[in-house]
Amino acid sequence: MDAGDCSTSTSKPPQPSAAAATQPSSPSVWARLVPADSACPVVEVAEDDSVVCSLVAPAPACGGGDGEEVAWCEIRRNAGDASAATIRNLSSDAIIVDGRIVKQECVDIKPGSEIVSGPQKEGHLVYTFEITEEEDHEKKNVKIVLDIENAKCSICLNLWHDVVTVAPCLHNFCNGCFSEWLRRSSSNKSQSAACPQCRTAVQSVGRNHFLHNIEEAILQAFSSLQRSDEEIALLESYASVKSNIVLGKQKNQSRKRRFSRSTSDEINNLDLPCPQCRNEFGGFRCSPGAVHSQCNGCGGMMPARSNISIPQKCLGCDKAFCGAYWCSQGVNSSHCNLICNQDTFKSISQRHISALPDTVHGGNPYEKDITERCIQQSGKTLQAVISEWISKFDNMEIDRSRLQLNNVDAITSRTYICNHCYSKFIDFLLYWFRVSMPRNLLPPDAADRESCWYGFMCRTQHHRPDHAKKLNHVCRPTRGNP
Repeated sequence: MDAGDCSTSTSKPPQPSAAAATQPSSPSVWARLVPADSACPVVEVAEDDSVVCSLVAPAPACGGGDGEEVAWCEIRRNAGDASAATIRNLSSDAIIVDGRIVKQECVDIKPGSEIVSGPQKEGHLVYTFEITEEEDHEKKNVKIVLDIENAKCSICLNLWHDVVTVAPCLHNFCNGCFSEWLRRSSSNKSQSAACPQCRTAVQSVGRNHFLHNIEEAILQAFSSLQRSDEEIALLESYASVKSNIVLGKQKNQSRKRRFSRSTSDEINNLDLPCPQCRNEFGGFRCSPGAVHSQCNGCGGMMPARSNISIPQKCLGCDKAFCGAYWCSQGVNSSHCNLICNQDTFKSISQRHISALPDTVHGGNPYEKDITERCIQQSGKTLQAVISEWISKFDNMEIDRSRLQLNNVDAITSRTYICNHCYSKFIDFLLYWFRVSMPRNLLPPDAADRESCWYGFMCRTQHHRPDHAKKLNHVCRPTRGNP
């Protein structure tokens, strides 16, 4: 049985539950049962938990019902031989081990042994027994948490393809997108190539093999982000970055600046990253030794000023962004290249949304499509729906516990947040829009679906399209709840 799925009848043969496989591996895990069906998860066997259970739910429970765990076998390591083990059938029916029908007795198994969870192969899961090295588990447990919005090229606004990284700002782009940008920039001989995202002069660019692996992992989890063959072919025809390329002459500059200066002549001779260290804007000029903050968007510097009403940090992630501050000071890109676009950091009420983000509902394309149809059926625009739920949010009519932002109790429609946090905020509002909608107002194909036990936390929805489509995942997890 797959994680987040359920049986529809007690007459089905018990099958090993995937619950153990969905939990983080323990250092005590020493063996595993690998299913012949790659769509099913691996079942891990630990030293302190050698009993493998099946999960049976009474009809028609499919998500919220009370499931029953039934022991079907016990696997123990052989004390005298680390490469062998024993299996004991604990179920009420027979199982098959290496072609032998086993009732309640205990038999020997070794790596490669075939184990069938019932008295015949048809209708039962088939597993291969393996002994797992501890080092393999350590590698398996290494996971990188990455928001998809941070893995998109700011030129084409899609997931990277053959990602390249530019220096010194370290922003990332598709190879084809940046190559075409570089080709167009080179036509203007009077200017050096600038980063498309922050306008910093680019000193070098190279392919990023580490991020390329992350790009492939994201595509495996979110197949909806895959581009068409025609788009990929066009991008690859533009791509010209094959290895590290140095662009122009590198100036004797450093991103790390000393902000304590002794004379005005020294200040005028330095290439300063903060415009207010050299000039006065908005009636303010940085004093020697002034504390600065580095913008998370463009990498530029701005004075850290706690005595002004202009926000300099996103309340959702506590990261600094300079767009709103420099706009209030009358500074624009003509004064300094290292300045964020003002749209990267502004209040929730100032923002306008016309399309659902790809990351809404955890990136589940079926749930996104249902939400889009619900909004169309309401006769309102997406912005009108979001505005209504922002009002409910301001009036404290929504439980904020699921909002994955910092300082959730202090956030209002007047709060300044970055684009990344705004996407999370939109996802949160649309979750409540969906769960509060009466079932009879849902599209017919969505109204008849049962809710997944694991709700919005279900992992299976990301790699099993049939599971994502079959069950509703815009709901709270009910697995294990009374």
